[in-house]
Amino acid sequence: MRRRAWLLGLVALLALAVGWWYRAPLRTALHPVPHQPGDALDSLHGAIVFHNDGMGATHGRNVVDGYNVGLRYQCVEYVKRYYLQHYHHRMPDSYGHAKDFYDRALPDGAMNERRGLLQCANPGGTPPRPGDLLVLDAWGGNAYGHVAIVSKVADGEVEVVQQNCGTTRATYDVDLHDGRWRVENESVLGWLRMP
Repeated sequence: MRRRAWLLGLVALLALAVGWWYRAPLRTALHPVPHQPGDALDSLHGAIVFHNDGMGATHGRNVVDGYNVGLRYQCVEYVKRYYLQHYHHRMPDSYGHAKDFYDRALPDGAMNERRGLLQCANPGGTPPRPGDLLVLDAWGGNAYGHVAIVSKVADGEVEVVQQNCGTTRATYDVDLHDGRWRVENESVLGWLRMP
């Protein structure tokens, strides 16, 4: 009887040890460790997408060789850093919210002098292509708008890489209607590209 109790105790102890051993990976899979501001999440052409910890969070200004890239880990900072790293492009006007990147007064295909980039309207005569800077207007809960980089255009979809938006990648449908290209999202104002 005593031997049986000892054996049952040993089996219970082993069961607890095995459960503890598997508990850590299971806990991590079910409840991932949250990211910290500045953690690398994704990248496009070497421009890293960092975690921000919420739309309103700021972590100081990113200035590279005197050029204002923007508030760290915001969407604007990512697209300006991407253009600086990938194209060596410095925008003539380095300030403004995301929605301000698109100048509503300009016609489709005009040069946006403030950004030093060509501006394409949504809808407009020029389809989006990889490397374009996609600009979204403000919407309920977001007074600043949003900007992202087009990473891929294929099969009627536009994929973007973005920072400070909950997910690093998103896709939108793109269609040609009556000779005009349209990204099927009411908030998309248009896209900017290198001349």
